[in-house]
Amino acid sequence: MDASRVFVKDVKRVVVKVGTAVVTRSDGRMALGRLGALCEQIKELNIDGFEVILVSSGAVSAGRQRLRFRKLVNSSFADLQKPQAELDGKACAAVGQNGLMALYDTLFSQLDLTAAQLLVTDNDFRDPNFRSQLSETVNQLLDSKVVPVLNENDAVSTRNAPYEDSSGIFWDNDSLAALLALELKADLLVLLSDVDGLYSGPPSDPQSKLIHTYVKEKHQSEVTFGDKSRLGRGGMTAKVKAAVHAAQAGIPVIIASGKATDNIIKVIKGQRVGTLFHQDAHLWSSVKETGSREMAVAARECSRRLQALSAQERKKILLDIADALEDNEQLIKIENDADVAVAQMAGYDKSLVARLALKTGKISSLAKSIRVLADMEEPIGRILKKTEIADGLVLEKTSCPLGVLLIVFESRPDALVQIASLAVRSGNGLLLKGGKEAKRSNAILHKVITSALPATVGEKLIGLVTTREEIPDLLKLDDVIDLVIPRGSNKLVSQIKESTKIPVLGHADGICHVYVDKSANMDMAKQIVLDAKMDYPAACNAMETLLVHKDLLQNGGLDALVTELRSEGVDLFGGPRASALQELNIPATKTFHKEYNTPACTVEVVDNVHAAVEHINQHGSAHTDCIVAEDEKVAEVFLKQVDSAAVLHNASTRFCDGFRFGLGAEVGISTSRIHARGPVGVEGLLTTRWILKGNGQIVDGDKAVVYTHKDLPIASLTL
Repeated sequence: MDASRVFVKDVKRVVVKVGTAVVTRSDGRMALGRLGALCEQIKELNIDGFEVILVSSGAVSAGRQRLRFRKLVNSSFADLQKPQAELDGKACAAVGQNGLMALYDTLFSQLDLTAAQLLVTDNDFRDPNFRSQLSETVNQLLDSKVVPVLNENDAVSTRNAPYEDSSGIFWDNDSLAALLALELKADLLVLLSDVDGLYSGPPSDPQSKLIHTYVKEKHQSEVTFGDKSRLGRGGMTAKVKAAVHAAQAGIPVIIASGKATDNIIKVIKGQRVGTLFHQDAHLWSSVKETGSREMAVAARECSRRLQALSAQERKKILLDIADALEDNEQLIKIENDADVAVAQMAGYDKSLVARLALKTGKISSLAKSIRVLADMEEPIGRILKKTEIADGLVLEKTSCPLGVLLIVFESRPDALVQIASLAVRSGNGLLLKGGKEAKRSNAILHKVITSALPATVGEKLIGLVTTREEIPDLLKLDDVIDLVIPRGSNKLVSQIKESTKIPVLGHADGICHVYVDKSANMDMAKQIVLDAKMDYPAACNAMETLLVHKDLLQNGGLDALVTELRSEGVDLFGGPRASALQELNIPATKTFHKEYNTPACTVEVVDNVHAAVEHINQHGSAHTDCIVAEDEKVAEVFLKQVDSAAVLHNASTRFCDGFRFGLGAEVGISTSRIHARGPVGVEGLLTTRWILKGNGQIVDGDKAVVYTHKDLPIASLTL
């Protein structure tokens, strides 16, 4: 059961509590960006028909900041030398409540919303008439699309700071929010904190795990709560107590980070955000809190067993995988056809469906590439450099696996096969997350491949992540996962880079260019341009922009290229110069930074090779770019100055591929300038380590050794 979606369909009225640590910065000032994002989310929910009640902390902090400033302005130098007494919390609240509400009123007004403030105290709720009137007032406000903003009236509260007692009807804004959720018959309570949710330990500890679903019987004895929040009087202990109280009364509760700009929206959409408290949580035995870490740890353990095998044993594993794929080709085809049919019925773009389909002969082609990979020189343990440090002391620089890889890819199930085979060849553990559109294809391919792994290694060498909600957890495992490689859209790559401390290898866009110089052989140029665009328009190495030398306007070269492209059904869009040519009748493009992934491309005219280089370096994505030219000097300028991962002369951009480059396969193409660049094959999944062999040498302040630092010939390529 997907616990995160249990309550979504029934939610209409939501109580959102935002803590002091969310609405204020570390210096005590108001966090305007977070407050603005909060108000924008409430506006979006208001438009969609949800009723949102806001419980906001922050008045005391806001008042303290203002009173400190006033005191500073009105103090003499002598006064400032004296010990400064702490400001009274009630006075701070009296000042801050007005300022906090004024800020909310301003922000909501900018969004065409109206807010109303309601201040309450613990004693108010002892009066049944007050409770009834409060409900009636809130209902009237919500009917009028007004956002009620509630807060405890700390200025006149009968309890004393720092409010450490937990007696009474409520004792902080967390318990107030839970009380209001019950009193106002809310469908959901969201408690926004300064951390992502409830953790099994301190959130700063890498070993701590985010608890997605709180089960009281399991977690109340396991979780160690930390200190209270830096500014408020609650903390995680108070939030959990309030959440448990509301959940047991039948109101689902989410504790999530208020520092994210869209977490409330994600919660309403049923995404797996924060920690869920629900009265039926103990019944959801299928909810696994430690699955992500366990999967990554298992992959690492299996990878170490794989590395311990001989080169021949690792080669046999690859050959067994190739055989298993061919033996199960019919079963794979059935599952892939089902994915394609669903994608077509759902109205997915043709380019996505094209990437999804495993066409006739594809499985045989994949098996062949795996056998080529198996026959390659053993990559693990290669001696890359050998140095005599001193007499009898030899240092070797050797190749070794990176460790555990997380590959997130979209659409193409054949990528799973390529990636898995490369991981086995390079001795790495692997976690795979494919797109939902290829769910059945990925599942059968994963089953076939892992079934071919020997028991001495273990099937958990390659883990398949089945839900999108598991990705945030995996991206936090920088102590277990060594490299993330995203293969997909610009949005996917950007989101992953922003969400993890793990190194990320990949490319966001495939904006590839072909520049046809005035010296080009036009018959060759036509073939290269058509192949670069039409061999596989959805590929990341397909041509997206055609640049032509201005002289091709006069000699008919540009007209010939345009005619060829149009005859193949390519839609053309022009830059300022190309679209201005009436005889070509090419509509203007809105941007040069466009990856079409369809039979379409941009055309532009440039003055010379230097202008072409400047255009590519400015508008390209540093992926793959090509020059068609017979002038070797012009070609040399292009090859040296275009700053891309792959630069080609008189050859289609479609050659930039791991298999075509002789790498056997690829996990993707990297435009990074650190580590691997271009098609990433086996070598890109390896790093190095140093092995020093001696016979008793010691340093002793460098007095006991005479350094020679002499390069030695590499007699053997492997250890």
